[in-house]
Amino acid sequence: MMHSMFGTPPEAYFATRYAVLRQPLGMPVGSERLPDDAQAHHAWVEHQGEVIGVGRAHIIPSNADGSGKDHDGPNAALIPPFGPLATGLASRPAFQIRQMGTVSGHRRTGIAGEVLEALEREMVHVHGAKTGFLQAREPAVPFYESQGWIVIDEPYGIAEIGPHRSMMKTF
Repeated sequence: MMHSMFGTPPEAYFATRYAVLRQPLGMPVGSERLPDDAQAHHAWVEHQGEVIGVGRAHIIPSNADGSGKDHDGPNAALIPPFGPLATGLASRPAFQIRQMGTVSGHRRTGIAGEVLEALEREMVHVHGAKTGFLQAREPAVPFYESQGWIVIDEPYGIAEIGPHRSMMKTF
């Protein structure tokens, strides 16, 4: 069952975000939290009472380039700006997808596509967003490409997490 909401989602959502995205990297509990989670849109899929896929999106402020901290905890890695936002070449409003993940036993079943589509729809229809951005872990790039996102930079690393590519989609 797909769920989508603005504001703070249930704890089961954060537990899955941690288990899928942070725990495998040896990061502490709390590193799955972002300072603006209460101001973001969240989408998740539940199957038999378990949250199996998660993601979130937020509008990038008109004076921001998408750079920031990777999480709300201590020693958070910095994430780079999105080139088209930094140079003023992207149409606004713009949004960012973050914290996408699917529980391993449910990958390649369409769950991530459902979550991503729900977030895109929310950002475009509720906020009038014209451009989306995300920072994909290298293994996830083909998935996002299959969903119409394009790579917009060279590979770069995010400390403690690994190689990433910035991606963009126009709506």
